[in-house]
Amino acid sequence: MLRRPRARLRGSVRTLLLAAAAVAGLVTVPAMSATAITGGTPDGEGHPNVAVILFYDKADHLRYRCTATLVTPTVLVTAAHCTADTVGKTIVSFSSTIAEAPPNGIPVAPDVAADGSSQTGYTQTGPITDDRGRTWYFGTQDAHPEYSDFTDLKNWNDVGVVVLSAPVTGITPATIAPAGYLDTIKRSQLAHTLFTIVGYGTEVRKPLSGPQKPQPMSYPLIRRVADAPGQKLTPQILQVNGNYNDTRGTGGSCFGDSGGPTFKDGYQVTVTSYGYTSNCRFLDGMQRIDIPVVQDWLATYGVTPAA
Repeated sequence: MLRRPRARLRGSVRTLLLAAAAVAGLVTVPAMSATAITGGTPDGEGHPNVAVILFYDKADHLRYRCTATLVTPTVLVTAAHCTADTVGKTIVSFSSTIAEAPPNGIPVAPDVAADGSSQTGYTQTGPITDDRGRTWYFGTQDAHPEYSDFTDLKNWNDVGVVVLSAPVTGITPATIAPAGYLDTIKRSQLAHTLFTIVGYGTEVRKPLSGPQKPQPMSYPLIRRVADAPGQKLTPQILQVNGNYNDTRGTGGSCFGDSGGPTFKDGYQVTVTSYGYTSNCRFLDGMQRIDIPVVQDWLATYGVTPAA
């Protein structure tokens, strides 16, 4: 079964995703075509170390968004497909509410054109506070050197970082799980284990008018949280059942949640990587960050897991 694309695909990833995998969170922001976790509830200040990140793509020069988690005062962990092949810097906000309705007021690149594109991307150093009182940090991004670009499930490595130009104060970074933490869950218990997903991705619901088929909605753009039961565990991937009709949990990830965290027992154990359907009602694939190939790379950025 092909994993279907969940949003407009970026540059070099386009062909590979159609044949191999779907990105759970790359969403063009100018039209704000998607916004919050499927099911679940508004997070409020439940996970203040989870941020929305925005960046311009090198291929089409449009702006996209993902989710990321502060793991040191200057480093956020996210997905590689949110940090590879970008232009300029990445901007970051920890505000739980970005916009209830348009306009969203998100800062744009200095050279943004009428169609929302930018050749340079963000070039500011920040941080800045906008007229809505939201603080925006600026950082440089990097993708895991062994990221397979959705071609090799055994060497997925869909993890990236954003290194901020200034440290974040007043927010406690998340703690990454010790190596092999997910392996301690018995296979027989995986389907009975809930994982907490946080992100700024798409909420799926019926529109106010027109066809009443549930679909991704544009607003509000807020941080949401949902619990999803485990489904499968591989050396690289935690797969969960993100269907909000599953009575074992409350929802799952969707467009815009890419790179966002999954928590278990207070530890961050994954970042959201991909999904299977266009309406975000099936399985979600989460890149494990409790594995040595990821943790050894994160250590080069001063990120250490729990002992």
